[in-house]
Amino acid sequence: MPKFIKRLSRAKKCPLCEQDVVVDYKDTVLLKKYVSERGKILGRARSGICANHQRQVTRGIKRARYIALMPFVQT
Repeated sequence: MPKFIKRLSRAKKCPLCEQDVVVDYKDTVLLKKYVSERGKILGRARSGICANHQRQVTRGIKRARYIALMPFVQT
């Protein structure tokens, strides 16, 4: 077992809460910030957003993928 575990650093405050943003599936510019280059949805530890906004972002990404506004995977 390794002695040192690398911790992911994240923001202290949720950037979406500070700007009072409502996440919508049509806002693909915002949603692309929370998707990795391989097309996976980033977790809260990587993105630094609160649990409520993480659920909204996940729901928005899945809806945008379903109606073909965002790709499922990156090639």
